[in-house]
Amino acid sequence: MPVKILMVCLGNICRSPLAEGLLAAKLPKDKFIVDSAGTGNYHIGKQPDQRSVLTAQKNGLDISNQKARQFTSRDFDDFDYIYVMDNSNYDDVIELAKKEEHKQKVQLILDYLFPGDNVDVPDPYYGLQNGFDMVYEMLDETCDILAKKLIEKHS
Repeated sequence: MPVKILMVCLGNICRSPLAEGLLAAKLPKDKFIVDSAGTGNYHIGKQPDQRSVLTAQKNGLDISNQKARQFTSRDFDDFDYIYVMDNSNYDDVIELAKKEEHKQKVQLILDYLFPGDNVDVPDPYYGLQNGFDMVYEMLDETCDILAKKLIEKHS
């Protein structure tokens, strides 16, 4: 049975689609499933922001077929790991947890780059293209570390 990983941001159109695409590309597809969701319901059913799609394409990834969805409490049962992009997402996801076991699945994704510092992936939505490029670089670096740890643990 594959290990299931969920990436979570606010609207599921900027950061978490990039994180989903990046991590999925770094993991064996037969052993891992990566998905993404948003804590808000603003963009359900929509493709990722064109700036995220462009940033991914520039780096050899195609995330254009992803569709935004909202995080639900059922995701705690469906996923083994839940990585959130910022502290606000963390609080929103933890609020839906009904068991301690669910809370243990949730982690800030940048903890792999900045252990214990509670660093947020900045939301590039209201900025320019270069913000998406910066977010991509941060997520690429942390997903390298995360993929290595997941492969070691589940191989």
